[in-house]
Amino acid sequence: MQYKNPIVKGFYPDPSVCFANGKYYMVCSSFQYFPGVPLFESSDLVNWTQIGHVLTRKSQVALEKINSSGGVFAPTIRCNNGRFYMVTTNDTTHKNFYVYTDDIYGEWSEPVEVDRDGIDPSLLFDGDKVYFLSNGTDDYGEGGVIQCEINIETGEKLSPAKCIWKGSGGRFLESPHMYKIGNYYYLMAAEGGTEYGHMITYARSNSPWGRFENYPANPVLTNRNKAPRIIQGIGHGDLVQGADGEWHIVSLGFRQMHMWMAYHHLGREVFLTPVEFGEDGWFTAGNDGTTDDSYEIGGDFVQNEKKRYTFENTDWAVDWCFLRHPHEENYRLTADKAILRGTDITLDDVDSPTFIGIRQRDFCFELTANIDVNGGNGEGGVTVYMCESEHYDIAVRKKDGLYEAVLKLNIGGIKHDQTVVPLTSGNAKLLVRADNLFYNFYVVDGGKEIHLGSGSAKYLSSEVAGGFTGVVIGLYAVGGVEAEFSGFEINYAE
Repeated sequence: MQYKNPIVKGFYPDPSVCFANGKYYMVCSSFQYFPGVPLFESSDLVNWTQIGHVLTRKSQVALEKINSSGGVFAPTIRCNNGRFYMVTTNDTTHKNFYVYTDDIYGEWSEPVEVDRDGIDPSLLFDGDKVYFLSNGTDDYGEGGVIQCEINIETGEKLSPAKCIWKGSGGRFLESPHMYKIGNYYYLMAAEGGTEYGHMITYARSNSPWGRFENYPANPVLTNRNKAPRIIQGIGHGDLVQGADGEWHIVSLGFRQMHMWMAYHHLGREVFLTPVEFGEDGWFTAGNDGTTDDSYEIGGDFVQNEKKRYTFENTDWAVDWCFLRHPHEENYRLTADKAILRGTDITLDDVDSPTFIGIRQRDFCFELTANIDVNGGNGEGGVTVYMCESEHYDIAVRKKDGLYEAVLKLNIGGIKHDQTVVPLTSGNAKLLVRADNLFYNFYVVDGGKEIHLGSGSAKYLSSEVAGGFTGVVIGLYAVGGVEAEFSGFEINYAE
């Protein structure tokens, strides 16, 4: 059958995949959002269902007042002897750690720290040995891909950390993964930075300690010179073998908003590219070393894509997320309503405002939500959120017993009330209509639809805002109000 890329849309970067018990399992980065590390399951490598998160307890990850795009970086998932391991970095605390579980649908362990610097850690299980890899600096002061042997029960280093590869010459060497396939150890990594120069490179050796020989045609996969193309930034991949014996790279990439506009705001998404091994033991990826819009894959199944998201057909604990650790007493979440109680913490603060969000999955959509604001002065509404400095908010504001609808545009730290209109009550309907280039915001009061204005999508892009996340559509409350949301619905264009 033919599948289309990306296979998982929206802000799900740095994918890592393993195969166990007849299923594929994937994890992605979560940065400042909680719960941490989204966890997916698939039977065919194309259709993925999120089954939960790995880091679900405050004791597992420190997220208090960390900046956007800090926190949990680049996880790796592996399975050995029936036990699953997820290893990652908290870039804010500079700690590398792993957690484990014997039940992929259950809770994961408390963190086990590894005394190593760098980011993007990975594990290789090789017989009775376990190797820990990351980028960084080794015990002798040499930088590159660093490896040491560890005790998987305790995280203790069993060998000095040694630089085993310096990459193919690109900047920002990261995302190392090692695989034992046949007679070779393959070491795959990302270079060029996770922007338009991103690429996947690899080398091989007869020993996990090297010497590693570079693939002669590096990079093996990149879209850096494939222009004009919507799909860019391909890199940070993980190699996986399908049930049919065929190999693939699951990687991140992004879709820029227009062929001639080099901005992306949906975040880094998940792409699937076929791999073919030659008789000489080297492998190639894609049709021409690039990731295309679609490919053929073995199997008799259909690629499914969810186009409609509501309170009723999503799971608060799976599909939604908080900014850092939430103050749970401010949330009442049921099958058809969300009641949020505001605090003095705002969306502009590096803190935990009353906010619960769901990732934007595609460019074009229409969002509707009924809101009823009560209590003291403050506001509740919908935010199109990239980070503290870049977000667009449409809200119902209560001030001295009167109500108004407001559109706020926050760009580069400039906070601007774009439009304010009076309302007859605190009960209204909020609408957001988006396409590739703009978000348009409306309020319905007394049956009348009022256009409050628009915001350019490019100002919520990584190229403007910086960082490594993507747009999250959030419900929020600030101040002394209690905001009740119902009738929530996002419909993406076919």
